[in-house]
Amino acid sequence: MHTHTMDIQIRPADPADYDALGDITAQAYLQDGLLDFGESDTYLGELRDVAKRAAAAEVLVAVRDGVLGGVTFVPFPGPMTDIARPGEAEIRMLAVAGAARGQGAGEALVQACLDRARATEGCRAVVLSTQRTMRAAHRIYERLGFVRTPERDWNPLPEQLDITLLTYQLTL
Repeated sequence: MHTHTMDIQIRPADPADYDALGDITAQAYLQDGLLDFGESDTYLGELRDVAKRAAAAEVLVAVRDGVLGGVTFVPFPGPMTDIARPGEAEIRMLAVAGAARGQGAGEALVQACLDRARATEGCRAVVLSTQRTMRAAHRIYERLGFVRTPERDWNPLPEQLDITLLTYQLTL
């Protein structure tokens, strides 16, 4: 257990959180390898648009004196799924503010998604895609029991050959 995990609260995002979470998400992806996507302003716009994903899926925030980070939980089927199949839920856009890293917020957010998946009727697995460079996130996933599924790795922009997203799965 991290020192501060106990005072981190995980709850559904409300509209007052959207701007802060949008900034945190865009920053996290810029820092950790969105550069792979080249000048991807459209994708940055997507990362910032918390209201849009909150309308289509469940956005959770980690809070302690303000928003530390967030994640989008996507039960299949939904407009926000990238790789989920029937019987799976997907975790998307996990991001923690730089200053709050290493305090357990990311792990608490992923754990909250696992709890929701277990409570979802017919859900047997949780899947996610991640950029190669997001090693801190990979460590969280592996610690919580996710395993790599190389056969599901995919490329969101086929014309740029080197940005294959790595995929992970946790069977519930």
